[in-house]
Amino acid sequence: MDMNLFFDVETRIKKGNKLFFSQDSVCLQNLIKLLNSQNHRVLVMWALNCAKLTVKCFESKFPQELRPRVCLELCEQWACGKIKMAMAKQAILEAHAVAKELDDTQYGSLSHAIAHAGATVHVGSHALGLPLYELTALVLKHDFKDFQKPVSAKIDDYINRLLYWEKHTDQSGMVWARFLNP
Repeated sequence: MDMNLFFDVETRIKKGNKLFFSQDSVCLQNLIKLLNSQNHRVLVMWALNCAKLTVKCFESKFPQELRPRVCLELCEQWACGKIKMAMAKQAILEAHAVAKELDDTQYGSLSHAIAHAGATVHVGSHALGLPLYELTALVLKHDFKDFQKPVSAKIDDYINRLLYWEKHTDQSGMVWARFLNP
């Protein structure tokens, strides 16, 4: 990726924004186009799958904080029709609460990313929240320096995973909740 693709991200960092990426971020436009072309089930599979890695990263520093993991697990059950929306919604709110309670912006961003991944079950547009927050955490991990290559690699990973789920969602063997059936 051309490093000029990060000009808007660098501007947001300099302004002191808490979220360094947006739907207008130049570096995300290919991913956003691909996200916008997917059906809801593909977005759900992609978001839940990506968030499993995010949970592992989160738990590497906060192994006793289980609310993000519980959020992800309950949202997967919701997608399968095993629980009702209210239960999953509470878990999503709890994952967002973790982010606000932590005195750690990087890991708080990861918790927000997990919550958005879970919320994708409700509305596909939440899928974008996963990369917006997770990439912000990645920039913070690199202390605002030399973040372009790892961010580019992560965006490529998102795209590759999305292309995978685009082809394999219907072969996943997952039993879908009624509202996720075409």
